[in-house]
Amino acid sequence: MQDNATEVTAAGIARLAGVGRAAVSNWRRRHADFPRPVGGTETSPAFALAEVEEWLRRHRKLAEVPLKERVWQQLAGHPDGPVTALVHAGCALLLIHERPPVWLDISSGTDERLAALLPTALDEVLTPRVPGTARPGRTDRSRVNGQPPVNTPPAATPANPATPATPATPATSATPALAIPTAPRLLPSVPLLRGVAELAADRGARPTFEFLLGRHLDANPRQYTLTPPDLAGLMAALAGTPATVLDPSCGTGALLRAVADRPDRRLHAQDSSPELAALTALRLALHTRAPVHAAAGDTLRADAYPGLRADAVLCHPPFNERNWGHDDLAYDPRWEYGFPARTESELAWVQHALARLRDGGTAVLLMPPAVASRRSGRRIRADLLRRGALRAVVALPAGAAPPYSVPLHLWVLRRPDRTHAQPELLLVDAGRFTAEGRGGPDWPGVRETVLDAWGAFDRDGGVEERPGLARSVPVIELLDDDVDLTPARRLPPPADTDGAGRLADVRARLDETLRLTAELAPPPAEPVPSAASGRLPLTTVGELARAGALVMRTGGHGGRARVPVLTDHDVLAGTAPSGTLPESEEEPVLTEPGDVVLPVLGGGAVARVVDEATAGAVLGRNLVLLRPDPAALDAWFLAGFLRGTANHRQASSYASTATRLDVRRLQLPRLAPDEQRRYGERFRALDAFERALREAGRLGEQLVRGMYDGLTDGTIAPD
Repeated sequence: MQDNATEVTAAGIARLAGVGRAAVSNWRRRHADFPRPVGGTETSPAFALAEVEEWLRRHRKLAEVPLKERVWQQLAGHPDGPVTALVHAGCALLLIHERPPVWLDISSGTDERLAALLPTALDEVLTPRVPGTARPGRTDRSRVNGQPPVNTPPAATPANPATPATPATPATSATPALAIPTAPRLLPSVPLLRGVAELAADRGARPTFEFLLGRHLDANPRQYTLTPPDLAGLMAALAGTPATVLDPSCGTGALLRAVADRPDRRLHAQDSSPELAALTALRLALHTRAPVHAAAGDTLRADAYPGLRADAVLCHPPFNERNWGHDDLAYDPRWEYGFPARTESELAWVQHALARLRDGGTAVLLMPPAVASRRSGRRIRADLLRRGALRAVVALPAGAAPPYSVPLHLWVLRRPDRTHAQPELLLVDAGRFTAEGRGGPDWPGVRETVLDAWGAFDRDGGVEERPGLARSVPVIELLDDDVDLTPARRLPPPADTDGAGRLADVRARLDETLRLTAELAPPPAEPVPSAASGRLPLTTVGELARAGALVMRTGGHGGRARVPVLTDHDVLAGTAPSGTLPESEEEPVLTEPGDVVLPVLGGGAVARVVDEATAGAVLGRNLVLLRPDPAALDAWFLAGFLRGTANHRQASSYASTATRLDVRRLQLPRLAPDEQRRYGERFRALDAFERALREAGRLGEQLVRGMYDGLTDGTIAPD
């Protein structure tokens, strides 16, 4: 049964058919039988997916909608929204993963039968896997499965006995993250669930959910703050191998998913967003056999686990929140180290994490760098140091996590036990591992440096000083008026015994590059005689694709792990593949030598020919790949003419804030193969000249920066 309620936008139609949005607009104007909008707005209409699919087949625009695209469009266009659809899909996938015969039995009949039987089947699976799941039909959520209610904070005691106690009043209550959907709620999702089951039969239940979740997160980048997998792995490694782990601001569950497995592991998660709490519960239930306790609610105002004493707390809290509960929680017992100022929400999360640890337990929190030095937090920082709770501050490279332009910090804390607190703090600065471009930091280098320093410090109580990288600082040195814990301000600069020698090497490479640039400079341009400058017959990329002279592919939204991704920034800057995409089972588009790659956003007249060094990379988002037939088209001829400014101008459309290129409208002349190669050789020479100029600029900047640093730190003499 096809779900006629599922809607798809013009962008979704373009993706289904493998064309640009302009082509969809042309179809609407030129074909009277094109499906009528069933929703959306006048500027962004929505169409029934079933009608669109039938029209595409009838007009031979599409042989068959790929299963993964059908499932994704059903999820994205679900009448109750994509998150509800994703939760329903996750529940069905968990049933398929845990009890496939039960799924086969209940899905063998009508849609109505499946919707009626599914809640009972889900109850049998979800209740043991996600304790506390609300059962269907229960209006009283104060007790779930005979267990005590999800907890809210107890009445707080005053920090000062002379001050009358004012109980903290939670603004919200924590509730179970998951509630088993009823049959009427499930019925609109049944076509989606059948498609999801078919996809899981091919890919597996866990990869199918990761694919759908990744596509949803990628389609809504501004709604979610994600913790990159490499950073999550580092934070989990710092925590060791705990049995009980809490993430009080779990987001999509990346931190708990990264925790090392052990037989007695127990996971606890909470998030203020009910959507994220539900998705995290399902994601973790599919990922691990450990019980997953998950709740939805404002952690600081309505803690779901006030009695928990975890072995570890991992947290990527929201940054710079003013409305975190400052007025409601003045006498909360969690503020053992001082009442945080309204502007110090991060220090409230630090103390919440410490309050949920057993004695000797470890907490690892991702923090903005300002928390290490803001004057409003210096008293709390000082008390954390005096009592031995704060054990390490790690400065990460820029690009480690959103916001990518800011070098964030990791704080490693221990709940003090009855032993004497160690009198030193470990400071690590991994800023040197920032990578050029937008590919993210050198994570292997970051991980090795941080874990080696923490392991030695945790074992011996101190580390051997590594200038510019790591140092264990006596707490007494930090307890000044500022209590500034920024690693870069407390570490000695890296020893550079051969700074002048390195700069001499850079200068030699720059001289050689400048010489090569002069050799590659194109000769003076010779004007074409007016009698020979007649307009050449033109064709378009779209016409060449229809004729089979080239194949056109667009960048994807996911791909295999650990495969380099060629991004639009890489194409514009002429650098090596540096990007990442959400991990999924989606089949990526891989580049081959001789491919021509163009960015479609930004308005720059750029086309890059893939060489052996770039071949094998995944094609990133906002890129189009053209794979010419060598017998019909020369790759350098194609790329050169596609870079023409006038060509780009006539093929671009303009929105209020962006320019988008319709690659199919780009033009190039119809020329014989020999003439194509003649143009191609000239374009190849221009590309070599351009790359030499770029390298000369990079070396020149490196030389200037090194000279400034050497003169100012005394390693280079001024004469």
